[in-house]
Amino acid sequence: MLDAKPVAGNNRLFEVRDLIEKPKFEQAPSNLAIIGRYILTPAIFEMLRGIEPGSGGELQLTDGLRALLKKEKIYGFTFEGKRHDAGDKLGFLKATVEFALKRNDLGKEFREYLKKLSV
Repeated sequence: MLDAKPVAGNNRLFEVRDLIEKPKFEQAPSNLAIIGRYILTPAIFEMLRGIEPGSGGELQLTDGLRALLKKEKIYGFTFEGKRHDAGDKLGFLKATVEFALKRNDLGKEFREYLKKLSV
């Protein structure tokens, strides 16, 4: 979750003050969530080299981003549209089906295939 302030003149752009990994609901600083899509500067690699492994012995990008905040500004942009959680098996399947149905080269045939399924 983000602790962020709106950037004047753009109602979808926010300057990040802090990032909190999976806070309890009552401790969340806002309703702005990180959904895992980033454009990062090369400085993130230096930050990741300097952090300690977190949960599961893995380097956490959130920790690297928090370190990066001390060196440069980070901005968030609010997403509009449908979000698919492709990190979840069911979410991945839903995204695959929905994108396939929208394709001009696959949609019609795939839709017919789905209609004929009897599992």
